[in-house]
Amino acid sequence: MHPSVRCIAAVLGVLPLTAAAQTYPSKPLRIVIGFPPAGPIDIVARMVSPKLAEAMGQSVIIENRGGAGGTIGVDHVAKAAPDGYTMVLSSTSLAIYPHVYLKLPFDAFRDLAPVSILTTTPELLTVHPSLPVKSVKALIALAKARPGQLNAASTGNGGLPHLVIELFKSETATHIVHVPYGGAAPAVTSTLGGHAQMLIADLPVLLPHVQSGKLRALATTVAQRSPLLPDVPSAPEAGMPKVEAMNWYGLFLPGKTARDIIDKLNTGIHKALADKELRERLSARGADPTPGTPEQIAAQLKADHAKWGAVVKAAGVKLD
Repeated sequence: MHPSVRCIAAVLGVLPLTAAAQTYPSKPLRIVIGFPPAGPIDIVARMVSPKLAEAMGQSVIIENRGGAGGTIGVDHVAKAAPDGYTMVLSSTSLAIYPHVYLKLPFDAFRDLAPVSILTTTPELLTVHPSLPVKSVKALIALAKARPGQLNAASTGNGGLPHLVIELFKSETATHIVHVPYGGAAPAVTSTLGGHAQMLIADLPVLLPHVQSGKLRALATTVAQRSPLLPDVPSAPEAGMPKVEAMNWYGLFLPGKTARDIIDKLNTGIHKALADKELRERLSARGADPTPGTPEQIAAQLKADHAKWGAVVKAAGVKLD
């Protein structure tokens, strides 16, 4: 083929993609959530979507595709057309899936295109008020005095709260029984009812119950105290500096999405999260707006994949 013909063919091959990026978005956007409605990630999506719709000039539809710990929703987006109209709001769990599931129908690093983190939040270690402890030190002492007698609830096997429990047990040399539930709501309900004595979950999930006195917060899993719970010590202050965990909620597109489209959506996210009222509403729930670049969320995914992979291996966590 003559060089000039090859050049024209190459240009023509790029034109449809460029045109699509220039007109994007020309129809409603769809955010898939891999969990049922009313959970923390669903709430954040519904809070952000109106402002994202304003920024993108198109409506934003939330679609819940719950099941299999959130992997069904992720898989749906991984296999969707890479046109920028179908995305998934996932979390740190995306970095954990490859370690806990024996078989996954997708590869997060190959089949998804990172766009941006929306919010970050620490995990919160809480106990039922009937438990006679008011500090992590006292909890550790009680757990050692009663090995295998304390139950720690989580939002499900293989999720970030579960791995934080395993990390806590490992770092404190305690024998605490992990009790997984099918989501945040049943885990909270069970702990409020006294069936579990300890509960670790995202701060926004537990904040109302701590504020009402129905749960007692002992520590956050980050280096700094939360301004929403100024009297609750950070992990290092509580004597467990290695029990560190931050959950992020981030948007991902199908893996082969054009960079121009990724950048347009990223710009829209930054514009949406720049809204003062939205930022205040999110922060008041304990979900800090922290948008960044596609490269930053990709790096976070890689770092968490390595970190939590080591915890999973040490604890021997596996799911079918």
